[in-house]
Amino acid sequence: MADRFLNYLQFEKRYSDHTVTAYRRDLEDFREYLATQYETDDFTGADSSVVKSWMVFLLEGGIAPRSINRKVVTLRTFYRWCMKEGLLKVSPVESVVAMKTPKRLPQYVDESSMEELLDRVMHGDDYEGIRDRVIIDLLYQTGMRLSELTGLKRGQVSSRMHQIRVLGKRNKERIIPLGRQMTLRLQAYATVRDAAFGADPAISLFLTSRGKPIYPKFVYRLVQRSLAEVTNLTKRSPHVIRHSFATAMLNGGADINAVKELLGHSSLASTQVYTHNTAEKLKKVYQQAHPRA
Repeated sequence: MADRFLNYLQFEKRYSDHTVTAYRRDLEDFREYLATQYETDDFTGADSSVVKSWMVFLLEGGIAPRSINRKVVTLRTFYRWCMKEGLLKVSPVESVVAMKTPKRLPQYVDESSMEELLDRVMHGDDYEGIRDRVIIDLLYQTGMRLSELTGLKRGQVSSRMHQIRVLGKRNKERIIPLGRQMTLRLQAYATVRDAAFGADPAISLFLTSRGKPIYPKFVYRLVQRSLAEVTNLTKRSPHVIRHSFATAMLNGGADINAVKELLGHSSLASTQVYTHNTAEKLKKVYQQAHPRA
């Protein structure tokens, strides 16, 4: 039953391999709990009290409430699928309330630090240096996800239209505009890249020095190394640059719905988290500037 559900996520819903792996892990954890605590591996025999006891078990084991809630979402999705398939009449998770979690604001790098990184930190004039700088710049100027960056093909960039086509979550395509400076930098990179590896539009846009497509760990290391030059943030990842893009856009007065479309969010709630950062910035300005603050 669990395997059928995972195949449904992968082939019908077209979830990413990473997401399907996470769902599989959560279901295996719950099945192991059923086996050790209730001596059964039958998912259909669980009720809401079993799910709640599992949540308590995870909490006592040191699992954070946010992670527990994510696991409960997996169960909720699984049992709804079971109902859809006629395997259950009632989901044991419907009456389960999510655990309270503290609000966690997205970490981001301020605009001046990003400008310093892109304009003053040296990356080198060889192929690797030009490529690395363009990767950081493109992440910051578009806010695209890591998976979207590593999946880019040469033909997805339109210098004439000043835009780039990105394949996002669930294979949803969106168009992201490019500034003139970013377009010129991509053109300069493409000239060097094509001279070394050819101009086939179907192959990856960003290649290693050996001509192989870049991969997530490659980008992680590049971003961590680069951000360490300008920030003391403990978390230095491609997603932090995505947060930095969204925060900079909202601080600059961009409409939140436009930012939502640029980020490829399916709901406005995902984008609204960045408004907390701008609100905190306004509070600081007010407290520093107003005589009665």
